[in-house]
Amino acid sequence: MREAPIALVAYDPDWPHRFDTERAQLTRVLAPWLVGPIEHIGSTAIPGLLAKPVIDIMAGVSDLPSSVPARAAVATLEYRYFPYRAEEMHWFCKPSPAHRTHHLHLVPFGSPLWADRLLFRDYLRRTPNAAQAYASLKQQLAARYTFDREAYTDGKSDFVAMILERARALP
Repeated sequence: MREAPIALVAYDPDWPHRFDTERAQLTRVLAPWLVGPIEHIGSTAIPGLLAKPVIDIMAGVSDLPSSVPARAAVATLEYRYFPYRAEEMHWFCKPSPAHRTHHLHLVPFGSPLWADRLLFRDYLRRTPNAAQAYASLKQQLAARYTFDREAYTDGKSDFVAMILERARALP
């Protein structure tokens, strides 16, 4: 199946509502595995930031092996599992790779990945110039890698590392 191209759009003030709606459904089906909150992450969680119009969601589970049965539970909500970074998370897209509305990341609560995702989001929320620099980088990468999601994601890694370093240095 062909994946959807990378297309960035202006911030949509409805994205938080779309997250809240999805969180309510996920809370119901993931209840047996949740040990942490369900968080809105990624660019749609940063007010004013352009983004792919896909709501990124991270849910805290105790560990990956014990949460494998959650894959079947979220399938009832049209999430499709893919073994992307399977050593760090269970990753899903909804409803398909060709048309994505949501990404779901089941991540061990309190893990380095959990902490980094929130640290990055929160830093961009409170640092507009960093968010603008991130938006510019994303535009460049989207134009260059429209049909190569891996290259697009890899192209952001140095910037993400720099932001995490800055955020960790704050008191």
